[in-house]
Amino acid sequence: MRYFTERLDASPHDLRGLRARICAIGPATAKAIEALHLKVDLVPTQYVAESLVEAFAPYDLQSKRIILPRAAVARDVVPVELTKRGATVDVVEAYRTIVPPNSAELVTEVFARKPDWITFTSSSTVKNFLAIVGPKVLEGINIASIGPVTSDTARMHGLHVAVEARQHTMDGLLQSLTEH
Repeated sequence: MRYFTERLDASPHDLRGLRARICAIGPATAKAIEALHLKVDLVPTQYVAESLVEAFAPYDLQSKRIILPRAAVARDVVPVELTKRGATVDVVEAYRTIVPPNSAELVTEVFARKPDWITFTSSSTVKNFLAIVGPKVLEGINIASIGPVTSDTARMHGLHVAVEARQHTMDGLLQSLTEH
């Protein structure tokens, strides 16, 4: 939400121009929206794209316009499926996930003492981490994932996911790690 509002601030418009219902992918996003004194109308039961699409099931989307602020690199499940239901979906790049220039140094520093666990909170964190150090560094280290999409990406890269959060949030990831 922060990136969306930063982009909005850089434009000639403000929140008064939003005459719309608001949907959030999960509780953290909903909380950020509510901090702006806006009401969230829809939050899916699971915090993945497929559940977001399901949350729209009761609504007639024919000829409706949906603005979808999201990461530059994201799965196209939401815009494709909502378009199939008759909506016009405008995808707005709100942020990009990038690898910091000094990331190799930071990882080397952290891995000087081999950690017991590493957590991945998105597919991009899996891909970016592996681009920096490769999969060998993770040998013998337990992997925890925030949810099924992230787990699938890790497995696709040959990693074994020991723990996957049942609730796909940071709190859910922490709870799953604690229970494990």
